[in-house]
Amino acid sequence: MPLYQYQGIRRADGRNVHGTRDADNEKTLRATLKRDGILISELSEKGTAEDRRAVDFKRLLFKRVKKADIELATRQLATLTRSGISLVESVTAIIDQSEKPDLKTALIDVRDQVNQGMSLAEAFGRHPKYFDTLYCNMVNAGEQSGTLEQVLGRLADFMAAQNRLKNKVTSAMAYPAVMAVMGIIVIAIMMVVVVPKVSVIFKSFGQEMLPLPTRMLIAISEFMQSFWWIVLALLVIGVVVFKKWKKSPKGEFKWDKFVLWAPLFGKLSMMIAISRFSKTLATLLSSGVPLLTAMDITKGVLGNVVLQQVIVDASSSIREGESIAEPLKASGRFPPMVTHMIAVGERSGQLEEMLENVALSYDAQVDTSVATMTSLLEPLMIVIMGLGAGSIAAAILMPLMQMSEFVQ
Repeated sequence: MPLYQYQGIRRADGRNVHGTRDADNEKTLRATLKRDGILISELSEKGTAEDRRAVDFKRLLFKRVKKADIELATRQLATLTRSGISLVESVTAIIDQSEKPDLKTALIDVRDQVNQGMSLAEAFGRHPKYFDTLYCNMVNAGEQSGTLEQVLGRLADFMAAQNRLKNKVTSAMAYPAVMAVMGIIVIAIMMVVVVPKVSVIFKSFGQEMLPLPTRMLIAISEFMQSFWWIVLALLVIGVVVFKKWKKSPKGEFKWDKFVLWAPLFGKLSMMIAISRFSKTLATLLSSGVPLLTAMDITKGVLGNVVLQQVIVDASSSIREGESIAEPLKASGRFPPMVTHMIAVGERSGQLEEMLENVALSYDAQVDTSVATMTSLLEPLMIVIMGLGAGSIAAAILMPLMQMSEFVQ
């Protein structure tokens, strides 16, 4: 489909506008823009959308749409619609302000579909890459209940909270990951560059005279020099096999079960999952989404099939007339405090507020756990790196110390 660049004037306020848009031909584009209230002054073809996607590496690297961009667009849409501006004009304003070409293209399609009578939720649903099931269901509930402005604001707050949680964990893991990579690189350089040079000197004394640690170090170094490709191939094969096993139903279940059990990380993973569950369910219920639909959507944000199965079982029990708290408690996966607060919320008719309180409580616990884990991992990584480098240094120094004793 051809890609056109246009300039024009918006009839509503006389402002100059410009942008790019896909269309079958110039006539179709002119008719579409005229319907949107834009009088074209200049129009030129810029190849095809496919060509642009194939060569625009700058956009791929620097203009990729992030969750924060969706959050900002949602918050702006909530503000504009709350101010009494029509939905089509609100989306148009966001399009003009957006700096991400891919998001702008998606929003242009959303605006066109809404202009043709489609609901906003259905229009967003045409672009699942940016607007997921949770997003579309909340927007649909807002449209059905006449509270779209409030729902969009709630949705923006929810996305901001999720982004903050993700950034906390990512930033906490960044330092240990960098330390681990640097440690591996340093040790690899020592084994491939430093050890071979000193081993030439040591071999002149006779292999049998060298200490066992030194002989082992030399053997490992020679193996890495001669058969590095085998090590690399085994590493790649191992990663591929692990990923394939992890994607299988049985492997995914076992891995996610291990993640929840793992020392240090298991408790953190569980707290993050509970925070996501509580916040998402509270947001959906507050927006008017039916309970069973909300449970089904919430299942997708947990990121752990073991916990997802708990939600599936709970949904089945709810269909049979049980409360939410009972099946969650029976699973043994959710802490007693969580199920107790949910039970109180159900009895008092304040389930959304209780879920919000659970989310706030676990967000605070995640902050504390992340800080504690970071403070533990930093010295642990330093100790591990020190032991690795120290072992190599000790294996090199031991023959030198024997030489000094021999000379005396």
